[in-house]
Amino acid sequence: MDQYSILLVDDHTLFRQGLRLLLENLDYIREIHEADGEEAFLKALHPTPPDLIFMDIEMPEKDGITLTREALNKYPDLRVVALSMYGDEHYYSSMIKAGAKGFILKNSGITDVESAIQQVMNGGHYFSRDVLNKLIRGLSSTKHQPTTALTERETEVISLICQGLSNKDIATKLFLSKRTIDKHRENLLIKTNAKNTAGLVMYAIKKGIVVP
Repeated sequence: MDQYSILLVDDHTLFRQGLRLLLENLDYIREIHEADGEEAFLKALHPTPPDLIFMDIEMPEKDGITLTREALNKYPDLRVVALSMYGDEHYYSSMIKAGAKGFILKNSGITDVESAIQQVMNGGHYFSRDVLNKLIRGLSSTKHQPTTALTERETEVISLICQGLSNKDIATKLFLSKRTIDKHRENLLIKTNAKNTAGLVMYAIKKGIVVP
């Protein structure tokens, strides 16, 4: 099994230490680093960025949304999972636009944390069940628009993307080549005007293609 390096970005020492203790019990975690703000976060990206970053949204200096956006501009391959105490849809959409690949609430259990690590590190995304349910409620007032722009295969692919499957997993499931799925994903990003996988999930939820 692959082993990962994790960076915890949060200005609350007690929360960081608590999450660190949980992660240290996982045999696939190689090392864990901590940052309490912008300066420590930027230092932690050198010389080698971590495999996965858990990023708090609310911090006293620069918020996690801004830090995520700026970091991804310099290191586009960074994998960021947002952490928040709040269930406001504004936070979800802002972090998604910034490039986060997942979102979990701070009161989530270790099962959510493990699922986020595994799915994001396998090329997918992860939203905890509570987050998805809140997204549904937040988007429920938006009128669903026709999805005829997507082909039947594209609708099938985006549904599997929403289940957290990577392109390789989707290719295996549909008995297609990974290159074919890569092309479908590329077309989906163009058609939905999404910037990343999380954006595709938002689109699928908003259009009623998937319901958590």
